[in-house]
Amino acid sequence: MIEQAIAELKKLIPFKESTELGDIVLVLAEEEKQPALFYAVVTEIERDQSRRDEWWHLSLHLLTVPPQPVVWTLRTPQFTGQESFTMGGKGRFIKALRIDKPKPAQQQPETKARGGLRLVK
Repeated sequence: MIEQAIAELKKLIPFKESTELGDIVLVLAEEEKQPALFYAVVTEIERDQSRRDEWWHLSLHLLTVPPQPVVWTLRTPQFTGQESFTMGGKGRFIKALRIDKPKPAQQQPETKARGGLRLVK
């Protein structure tokens, strides 16, 4: 069920291939009735020195009311959206959003305002 939701999200949302400090990520969490979606901001990515393999402590602030800090220990493919994973037996997916900077508005050349009426034939 979560794999189908991930496929749909990838069609709708522009995602980044990497996850960096300050990124906004979309989190998909498998729930009983339907998946839950929420955003979070990445506040820290720190290597887990207690493990031989490459695992990371990913600190997030869930953008909920009120915002909630969480720390998840994940492998790089898990927090970059390359693979889904489980927590407590429930499917999870996390991937950073690609948010393009707005393009500067182009200024229109100023034209001289003409006053008065004009006769058109």
